[in-house]
Amino acid sequence: MGKFCIGMSVNSELGIDDVYIVHGITGYEEREQFLNNHLRNLNFDFQFVTESLDKTQNELWIRQYFISDIRDVLTNGPLFCTLVHILCYEMIVKANKPYAIIFENDVCFLGDFSRDIRNIIKEADSLDEGFIVSLENSTLKFPSLRETKKSRHLYPAKMGRCAAAYLVDQQAVKNMLNRLKVIKCDKVIDWWHNDLINEGVIRMYWAHPPLIEQGSFNGKYTSSIASRSDGRIRSFRWRFQKFYKRYVHRLFKS
Repeated sequence: MGKFCIGMSVNSELGIDDVYIVHGITGYEEREQFLNNHLRNLNFDFQFVTESLDKTQNELWIRQYFISDIRDVLTNGPLFCTLVHILCYEMIVKANKPYAIIFENDVCFLGDFSRDIRNIIKEADSLDEGFIVSLENSTLKFPSLRETKKSRHLYPAKMGRCAAAYLVDQQAVKNMLNRLKVIKCDKVIDWWHNDLINEGVIRMYWAHPPLIEQGSFNGKYTSSIASRSDGRIRSFRWRFQKFYKRYVHRLFKS
């Protein structure tokens, strides 16, 4: 899809390539409108990325990046979502900037994103190359209270927190694409990331406090099979679980 560029954007100032938004070809107009408006207001360059309208091209990509029986493992939704993440990686390598941000199209922003991403980049600049920074709270997992410090924003982690919002550096993208040339993807994107973390292909850090929340988790966006009351119930459950896991459960984590 089209790319939105402005003069001197926040991401170009910080050495971040575009914000790449993993999107669908049709059916997500509300999410697209929200992100168009919000990212323009934040002064970020961004673009929506989808699979191809050409089914033959999509099948060629699937054969290139995935194991031969991937359709026995993933349905079309997770498969094409994972494919679009990988297509974003190819675009990031070509852009050759130090960092890029990847969002899925249901992200909601927590706090002052422009300020918080600047703090993240300051710390990321001192890390060894080859990492992903999870920006979201989707799994409701957080560093322990004993571990967190007011002046610190990044914490090493052994797994991701889904793949709805993350900062990735150029070396991590190259590592992942090189891995695909040897061993093809056999899982949905966030589980595949976890495999790569375990194998030492990439490293994971969690941003805390998180910058992003998924609208499909917190009730902002309902699925095609959910009613409005389902969305309200999901929103209430999400808020309760988030409070408990962020402020109560963490008291007992080592």
